[in-house]
Amino acid sequence: MRVIAGTARSLPLKTPEGMDTRPTTDRIKETLFNILQPYLTDCVFIDLFSGSGGIGIEALSRGAKHAYFIESDKNAFTCIQSNVVFTRLAEKATLLKQDVFSALSMIHEKEADIIFLDPPYEQGYERKVLAILADKPYVTENTWIIAEAKLLEDFSFASDLGFEIEREKKYKTNKHVFLRKGRED
Repeated sequence: MRVIAGTARSLPLKTPEGMDTRPTTDRIKETLFNILQPYLTDCVFIDLFSGSGGIGIEALSRGAKHAYFIESDKNAFTCIQSNVVFTRLAEKATLLKQDVFSALSMIHEKEADIIFLDPPYEQGYERKVLAILADKPYVTENTWIIAEAKLLEDFSFASDLGFEIEREKKYKTNKHVFLRKGRED
């Protein structure tokens, strides 16, 4: 796994050993960031269930002003620490070693521009995270929330939580679901 573009381009990233994380492949990461590129400059990026930190590091490398990395697994967290130092992006990173659900209350930004989540599949974490984000003041109508999920994962519940699906990008076995908070009338 490597950084695809930006200031840390081509630098290799460490990944946690074992089967507890699923690093996003370079091809899928490149497709995702081609979609996100217009929104990255000076953005606040939140990487939930960060794994190796590859997604948040890619965002920083491509122009995000700050990224939060939230990961509870000890080995994965150690990889993130090593990767942000190696890519010389540590000064733009906040690392939180705790579960995502409690860590979301530790973020005190006026607005988060992009929130990415790639939770363990088939655990129902997408619904739980969106339920928490629905009440966070840093999640506005302008905030992109992107969930990486299994291809057949149903996101119809999102509208009940006040989010609209604006786009889905499907791959062979998984997809990215792009959501925004619904406009309050």
